[in-house]
Amino acid sequence: MRSERWFMAAACAAGLFLSSQAVQAQGEVEVLHWWTSGGEAAAVGELKQSYEAEGGTWIDSPIAGGGGDAAMTALRARVVSGNPPAAVQLKGPGIQEWADQGALASVEDVAGENSWDEHLPEVLAGIMKFEGEYVAAPVNIHRVDWLWANPEVLARVDAEMPTTWEEFNAVADKLQAEGITPLAHGGQPWQDATLFEVLVLGIGGPDFYRSALVDLNEEALESQTMVDVFDQLRKLRGYVDPNFSGRDWNLATAMVMNGEAGFQIMGDWAKGEFLAAGKVPGKDFLCAAAPGNGFLLNSDSIAFFNVRDGDQQEGQKVLASLIMSPDFQESFNLAKGSIPARTDVALDAFDECAQRSRADLEAAIEADALLPSMAHEMAVPRTVRGEFMDVVTNFFNSDMSSQDAVETLSSAIERAQL
Repeated sequence: MRSERWFMAAACAAGLFLSSQAVQAQGEVEVLHWWTSGGEAAAVGELKQSYEAEGGTWIDSPIAGGGGDAAMTALRARVVSGNPPAAVQLKGPGIQEWADQGALASVEDVAGENSWDEHLPEVLAGIMKFEGEYVAAPVNIHRVDWLWANPEVLARVDAEMPTTWEEFNAVADKLQAEGITPLAHGGQPWQDATLFEVLVLGIGGPDFYRSALVDLNEEALESQTMVDVFDQLRKLRGYVDPNFSGRDWNLATAMVMNGEAGFQIMGDWAKGEFLAAGKVPGKDFLCAAAPGNGFLLNSDSIAFFNVRDGDQQEGQKVLASLIMSPDFQESFNLAKGSIPARTDVALDAFDECAQRSRADLEAAIEADALLPSMAHEMAVPRTVRGEFMDVVTNFFNSDMSSQDAVETLSSAIERAQL
């Protein structure tokens, strides 16, 4: 594919190829990532320990903040300076963009030896490839459109988990009347965008979501349905406490955990926070799919950058095999709150939320309703995502009307594609 792949082929010819069945690591790998919260740190710790158990040297390069934005800024600087890390937490179209620039290394030999195509959903496998070859390995499948709740708080207003947005609003009104914050939220653009995309799915349905947030169809972006989405987003803004601005997502999760708030709308990495705190699903916290009839996919993955050092090339191959091994997929996702990217990994050790996620994933694949998350960089380029976030956050923090928001959004998305 690119000249750098010669180095990978040479490594194979020299006998550096290692299968997941018998990994003898002698290399090293620097991993740049933004897994820094409690549940995330525990999960990446599983990967680090597994890699080091094979004899490899792990160089940890965590960069917190911005849902990965700060990490991407650091990555660009490293690549421009000619000193890229060997492995980077990367996702969605970002993988294709870096590969198109010739920055990524193929791990197709590892993927072929271990039959990755047979064990990954087709949509996810396609995201991990460039020009037909794997350049990244997925560590998990996250569902974005989750609704988390504190059962004791709901019991105080004699409420159950809502199944429609009308029901959600009714419960939220009851909580607010009792002086309880209905919705725990962090005022950061990616969190605002998460609320927005969950509402696009929940109000418009899978076909509308795909048209508006994946295909960027002008008619969908300017539709009455999109106005309705912003109307509901305005209602959610009214259910958030006054101190939400700048709050990290895991602190919002803690509000639900501690009974300060009733709900949080967040991906299942929030469950990792509950589990890290010793909380039990179904008892200490509740999980349900947010109203809607699809599955918003987010997947953490590790992309492999072109490096010339032989030890680092070897380390990349070992890491790629390790990431896709069934044992690692289980241990990592038990800590992270997500489910394995491999669909053949049994979920006997997983909780009821994870098992529900797998069942809904399979149903969504069958119904063609497995949808890439816009907010979490699975659906559109970062420039387009940035326009979505700017408009949504400006709306969330102002008195902008829903109609004005729709018009502004349509113009912004058109401009981003020029």
